[in-house]
Amino acid sequence: MRPDPVSSGAFAEALFAPDLPSPEGLTGREETRPQRRFSVYRNNVTVSLVDALASIFPTVQNLVGEDFFRAMARLYVAAHPPTSPLLFTYGESFPAFLESFPPAADLPFLADVARVERLWLDAYHAADAVPLDPAALGQIPAEELASIRLRAHPATKMCRLKHAAGTICRLDRAGMSLEGVNPLLPEAVLVTRPAFDVSIEILPSGGAPFFERLLTGHPLGDACLAVGEEAADIPALIGLALTSGAFAAIDLLQESERP
Repeated sequence: MRPDPVSSGAFAEALFAPDLPSPEGLTGREETRPQRRFSVYRNNVTVSLVDALASIFPTVQNLVGEDFFRAMARLYVAAHPPTSPLLFTYGESFPAFLESFPPAADLPFLADVARVERLWLDAYHAADAVPLDPAALGQIPAEELASIRLRAHPATKMCRLKHAAGTICRLDRAGMSLEGVNPLLPEAVLVTRPAFDVSIEILPSGGAPFFERLLTGHPLGDACLAVGEEAADIPALIGLALTSGAFAAIDLLQESERP
């Protein structure tokens, strides 16, 4: 008599839990050693997910070494099985996992590095859009400038970091030495992809509140005021907003929206 077929839930649970035995009810065309074939399949799935994490977080792997990374990634895969068939969406919770992973406690900046790498991948897969022509701002009357909104490019994200993760990612991905970098210095990064290549911009003083306002739909005047007492070069920040490719269009406030 054939055993009852294994349920999809039991199959998936055993697939991502190497400590569990093969699920009961496995059968095959040859009816021989289905448990062994399942073990091979389980290992292949795990390896493919570990490989995906290594491709998504190459700088994290470079910082800890391949052996450490793959052992750590296996633990992540076991605890966080994928919820989507699209591999590039996998690992969104990896930065949080790193924050609470005791063996990596000596590298407190590792989670922020993973956050930047995740933003890099999201920017890479974001929808295409033509970036704003910097000359477009010159077409706006001076008295209207404070009231304009800059519409974000679909690939643009900004993130405040507790560590110098943006600098680390930029240097590592360029094959440059990290010597002299203080990883414990906080940074804010602007990540976007105006054309084919993803860019990581390290924001200068005042850049974080300035771009936070712009990216959440506030007018340019509000973004400039948000800089507050920080020693910021506002013309330079506006120039970065125009030349970085972080924005795709200019919108004028309607009369009803103006103070």
